[in-house]
Amino acid sequence: MEPEEQNRMPVIGEPAPEFEALTTHGPLKLSDFKGKWVILFSHPADFTPVCTTEFIAFTDIADELARLNVQLIGLSIDSVHSHLAWVRSIKEKMGVEIPFPVIADLDMKVARRYGMIHGKEGTTATIRAVFFIDERGILRAMIYYPASNGRSMPEILRLIKALQTSDVHGVATPANWQPGDKVVVPAPKTPAEIERRLKEGYECKDWYLCFKQI
Repeated sequence: MEPEEQNRMPVIGEPAPEFEALTTHGPLKLSDFKGKWVILFSHPADFTPVCTTEFIAFTDIADELARLNVQLIGLSIDSVHSHLAWVRSIKEKMGVEIPFPVIADLDMKVARRYGMIHGKEGTTATIRAVFFIDERGILRAMIYYPASNGRSMPEILRLIKALQTSDVHGVATPANWQPGDKVVVPAPKTPAEIERRLKEGYECKDWYLCFKQI
């Protein structure tokens, strides 16, 4: 196997692996979306029940993601013809028109660059992976699911909003954070910062854990 085709695990904080691929919307490259966030997600196979529910669910949040400057891109190792037939079937049988491109990755080049092929989950299918790529092309987060379990769209929305909030305001978000909740102020790094932090009017549980409303 050539090095570029090996199954790799991408690294958070590094540039997302570039790719050029044929999709249901024509050829595209990851770099085409510089300036936009990208959510790249894989599904095990076309015409499968859990994947169908997920495509409908991703469609339900597509408009909200677009308002957040996010481009959705799907992927599996099926052909473009199979993708098109499946998308058409979802529209005809379930009344849902899929608005995002779906990558045809028959040679598994994109899947392997993103570590989507996990042997024990089946060597001929991608697992359910989700990659959050920011407007600079940096991989910011990733979530992996087994083939047997569908993804939570509220969590995908929550995480993209949390990432964007951290970028805009220079803060972190606590466990179970939702938009409108208090955020975490970055912890001080010196004794002087500790003393200053305790006088800045934040809601502090201790010197290292302070919250504020944005």
